[in-house]
Amino acid sequence: MDHKAFLKTLSPNQRATLTTRYNTPALLHLTLHWGLIIVIGLYIGFQLPFWGLLLIPQGILISFCFCILHETVHETPFKSKRMNTLIGSVCAHLIILPKNWFRYFHLAHHKYTQMPGKDPELNTPKPETLYQYLRYATGLPVLLGNFRKITKNAFSENNDPYVPKGGKGNVKSEAIRMLAVYALIIAGLFSPYSGWIIWCWLLPLLLGQPFLRLYLLAEHGRCPIVANMFENTRTTFTTRLIRFLAWNMPYHIEHHVYPMVPFHKLPALHEIISDSLKSTSDGYIEFHKEYLEAMDNP
Repeated sequence: MDHKAFLKTLSPNQRATLTTRYNTPALLHLTLHWGLIIVIGLYIGFQLPFWGLLLIPQGILISFCFCILHETVHETPFKSKRMNTLIGSVCAHLIILPKNWFRYFHLAHHKYTQMPGKDPELNTPKPETLYQYLRYATGLPVLLGNFRKITKNAFSENNDPYVPKGGKGNVKSEAIRMLAVYALIIAGLFSPYSGWIIWCWLLPLLLGQPFLRLYLLAEHGRCPIVANMFENTRTTFTTRLIRFLAWNMPYHIEHHVYPMVPFHKLPALHEIISDSLKSTSDGYIEFHKEYLEAMDNP
């Protein structure tokens, strides 16, 4: 059974239960996620005892705001469309990733998952050598690529095939706004608040990137190039902490099979389809161990 056949087996009541959106679960989750960023940021900013030890935890929390942004692109975490737009925009600025552009990129990825020439994620090949793997893990190529994309979108018309003609204006205006915000932040580096910007945001963002990149590699890395979502996407069995950080996205097959299911309902969807899962890993250490071994034995 593929994902299309599975969806046909769901009753109207199951569909309604799985896809109904509420504001409360996301607000509680967001309050804890962002609350930790704020509290740790204040601890770092005031340079309290052993504050340097918190730079990596802060970076992980900031980098994994990608998962919040990802959810708002699907407009599933909040019942309120305005809330999805606002929270997504804040995360986009925080992790240097334009939300409007990423929305078109990501929806094309869902529509054409693992289809060469159509899935835009395949435009950037997965690492095949140890050097490529380590370079990917730094996250620097992605951050620099995102900033180049913002700059290009601001000063020229976007020509990505997945961005519709009607969306090019929004992509451009968003890029201009983001550059204006970052210009103010750069100006802030010459102010008395420069330490807060560097130590509470920029440096942690860099330090947190390897954790996000290695997490994301498991979503489709080494999965078959087929149309069936049960095979071309991976669900990784992991800890509650990582599921919290990633807003339940380790249930990634579940998300691709039924993208309209909010993050807090993915465990329930997993219970329904667990017997149909094809590509899975027993944790991220196990996934990366197998990934690296495959490099030696292509």
